[in-house]
Amino acid sequence: MQQTKIKIDLPPTFPDHTELPDEDGTFVKNFQEHPQSILLTDSIGPILQQRHPDGHYAIGQDSGIYWRETDPPEKGAEAPDWFYVPNVPPLLNGEFRRSYCLWREYIAPLVALEFASGDGTEELDKTPLSVSQDAQIIRPGKFWVYERIIKISYYGVYIITTGQLEMYHLENGSYYQMSPNERGHYFIEPLGIELGIWQGSYQNQTLSWLRWWDSEGNLLLTGAERVEVEKARSDRFANIAEQAHQQVEQERQRAEQAHQQVEQERQRAEQARQQAEQSELARRNAIPQLLATGMSVEQIAQILSLTVEEVRKISG
Repeated sequence: MQQTKIKIDLPPTFPDHTELPDEDGTFVKNFQEHPQSILLTDSIGPILQQRHPDGHYAIGQDSGIYWRETDPPEKGAEAPDWFYVPNVPPLLNGEFRRSYCLWREYIAPLVALEFASGDGTEELDKTPLSVSQDAQIIRPGKFWVYERIIKISYYGVYIITTGQLEMYHLENGSYYQMSPNERGHYFIEPLGIELGIWQGSYQNQTLSWLRWWDSEGNLLLTGAERVEVEKARSDRFANIAEQAHQQVEQERQRAEQAHQQVEQERQRAEQARQQAEQSELARRNAIPQLLATGMSVEQIAQILSLTVEEVRKISG
């Protein structure tokens, strides 16, 4: 019996990050987005290095997360302004990541943040993926994609115009809005840190910024801030050492002055002793001369403030 071979055309494999677009042609919506992402990444670095000593984590900044295959491809991606994925290598085959393909790595980001220039409607859109009556695919909202498909554990929407931050935590497949703690921060339990609003100046912009804090409420510093703190600490120690040196020098000078005073007193005492000896010697030498003039012992004793016995003893 002759077998008939049937040729089956298999669908192509899902593309990887090198085969997908790494931009969608849209502009960054405001000048705060870029420094805001850098601020978050810079300050959380030491925490992630402790958590991942092997360096296996990735941070995306306005980078695409591909969650379904579409035509054109970029319609199947969402690009959070900032996100962190644990336990994945930072490079793929020695190349920088151009995007994050969920179907290739299967690990969802732990944290994703959106910096909303508007009122947050786009970032909080819960529209599900569906097909319209005329067979057109209705693009799902970001909130729905992050919650139902990508399943990001912690999702935050920062509304820049109002300085308002809304945080959501994925529990049993659904997002629940988080409540801030007594410091007004949101605790990211797997990392042991908090996220909140900080008023201050960064990269020549004095604004409200998203910042990280540790679980005790200490601000996580950027590299530049850590350098400044270390410099201030070094300057403080240098000032303390200089003050101690000055105190030692002052004590040395006081001791030197005291020594000089003692030496001066000794010299004055020595001068007084010498003067007394010279005076005594002068009186002794005067006695024979006065006796030679015919003065009596009594008269000489009175003149020289001596006793008669002393005059007789010296003359004798």
